[in-house]
Amino acid sequence: MKTALRPAPRLPTPLTFTPGVRAHDALAQYWLGQATLRLRREVCWLWRERGQQGAPGTGALPPSVDAALAALDLARYQGDKQAFFADDVTARYLSEQIASGVAPDSADAPRGSFGWVAQQLDLEPVECFVLAVALLPMVDSAAGPVIASCQNDPTRVAPTFALAQRLWDTPDELLRCMVPAHALLTHGLLTLAPDSGAHLWHTPLAVPTLVTRELLLGTGELPACLEAVDAAALPHAMDRALIRRVAAALASPAVQGMRMVPVIGGADAGLAGVAAACAAEAGVRTVRISAALPRSQLEQALSAAWLGGCAVYLDVSAVLDQHAHDTTIALPLPGLPLTVFVGMQDRAPLRRLGGSLAPIAVPSLSHAERLACWRRAVPGHADGAVLTELARRFRYEGTAIARVGAELAALGRAPTHAELLAAARADLDLGSLAQAVAPRFGLSELMLPPIQAEQVAEIVAAMDNLTRVHYDWGTARAWNEGGLSALFAGPPGTGKTMAAEAIAAELGLPMYRIDLSQVVNKYIGETEKNLRRLFDAADASDLILFFDEADALFGKRSEVKDAHDRYANLEISYLLERMERFKGLAILATNRRKDLDEAFLRRLRFAVEFPLPGVAERARIWRSVIPAGVDASELDFEFLAQRFTLAGGHIRGIVFQACLQSAAAGAAPRLTMAAVLRALQREYDKLERVNSLDQFGQYAALVAPQRNQR
Repeated sequence: MKTALRPAPRLPTPLTFTPGVRAHDALAQYWLGQATLRLRREVCWLWRERGQQGAPGTGALPPSVDAALAALDLARYQGDKQAFFADDVTARYLSEQIASGVAPDSADAPRGSFGWVAQQLDLEPVECFVLAVALLPMVDSAAGPVIASCQNDPTRVAPTFALAQRLWDTPDELLRCMVPAHALLTHGLLTLAPDSGAHLWHTPLAVPTLVTRELLLGTGELPACLEAVDAAALPHAMDRALIRRVAAALASPAVQGMRMVPVIGGADAGLAGVAAACAAEAGVRTVRISAALPRSQLEQALSAAWLGGCAVYLDVSAVLDQHAHDTTIALPLPGLPLTVFVGMQDRAPLRRLGGSLAPIAVPSLSHAERLACWRRAVPGHADGAVLTELARRFRYEGTAIARVGAELAALGRAPTHAELLAAARADLDLGSLAQAVAPRFGLSELMLPPIQAEQVAEIVAAMDNLTRVHYDWGTARAWNEGGLSALFAGPPGTGKTMAAEAIAAELGLPMYRIDLSQVVNKYIGETEKNLRRLFDAADASDLILFFDEADALFGKRSEVKDAHDRYANLEISYLLERMERFKGLAILATNRRKDLDEAFLRRLRFAVEFPLPGVAERARIWRSVIPAGVDASELDFEFLAQRFTLAGGHIRGIVFQACLQSAAAGAAPRLTMAAVLRALQREYDKLERVNSLDQFGQYAALVAPQRNQR
């Protein structure tokens, strides 16, 4: 029975089914042509075979038959098939075309191309053929239906190992490609598409899109998802010997498998640029994977980077599973000979980074380097002292300073001091661990005894002089550019918070109150993580951290009885270390000084005791807390100050309560002695403090009915 296909005219060997689809790489053209020719010849035979079997259908493509029957007939029709290839005009022509082709020499193929891959991985002809079969439907939209016909299933448009085995002249050679650790698979050139329940022979094969682009074009141009990273100027304090070792490792072809290089530094330290500079010393360019690329496509992006001869920079957040505390960080394709720089802000993830080289530590800029960056970022600012102060108060890295400078340049003029500070503080964010506090008081409003008032003034003077002492007098190196810390201790309501706010207002510094409910965590190790995030963010800028009820966080270390005790002590030790390195002003307020760890007290620069106010201070407080515009002429301030030993916070609460109870609709803003004494008695009841009617003296009758109701 003759085939209905017409004899093919003598034309050049087709590369693909769709005319005009070509590859820049000569070896890719050859093997794609081989795949196309063999598929065409197989279609000829299947049409003939199924016609002999009496399968229904009169179309140009062979009709589908029972899959088991087709498998059983492979041996039965083997002789007929070979005779058909020799006798049929079309089949013989295709066989001649297949046999006459000669694979071109790919010794000079450009990096990343099909020919380069064949040389690099030492691929055998059958392996090149399998790669070409998988590649064909990726570049030729017409190949899918032909592949489906050859697989006896109109839905299976993706090739398989089984199809490649049927098309290849020596089928047993396909076993070479069936190894799970085959180079085509470990390098991400060939992927086994997920197909639940499919045997490996029948699992769909595919070549990732980005890999297809490199194999066929081999132009060296980066795909859009791989963004070039410019090499940054390396900080002066970088370990040059380490950089040379990393460069040597990158240049060594003997190293196999993926190499991960940790790059540790601040969030704005330009870690990607530092990584690119290290790679540039080995003549390797560095790319960053676009944030728009889905995580599921990370594997093919890594393969494309290897084909392009690039190193890759990834932030640790892109590869770290935040919920897997003990799992090793493992990127896909660990066998890929690729260098991946992993940027991180601390060393905690290092223990989870498998197969890494020595970490590259990127030091923070020194004061002199920050000052140079500020001068470049704000070139028109004439006041050098202001920039010197900025360089101390804001421990930003070069990229952050440049960003602030770009924002200020939009003004079109030299910024004022206030504008400089506002722009520098714009990025400050301590997250949910701290709340910004707007200062409500000034130093003149503090009602403190002379000694405490002088101590508060000394804290203000010390912060004002810190830049001068560190960099003009030379204490920065010995004290690691450290800031100041102070303890405010005393009973509730004695003015600790008020004093902190007054200091912030006087210094013009932002103040943040630490939310201990967010920081302290019952789970082991979580409190330390929260503290690390808090101090890392706070260290970048000059500010005041206010720890209220500090004894809850800075308590005494206990005897170790279990793992929780051990970790609690570690948290306190970590706090000690971070407090010493903190470069702003930390104020710890506590009602129970004796509960604080002695190690903290030794490290504090100032310790201010806030006593209960004396009679004179109480009288001043009573007068000062009366709102402006409220008639308080009836109040006996001297009597209130002498008879009732109260802290300023309690006095303020009493006046507020009296105002709330006196502000009847239409009433004039006026406080009476009766209203204040009733509010005072409520405050005593709330504090569970005992008092007597005698204490109210000539005003006892004003509170007697209230006391009788108790």
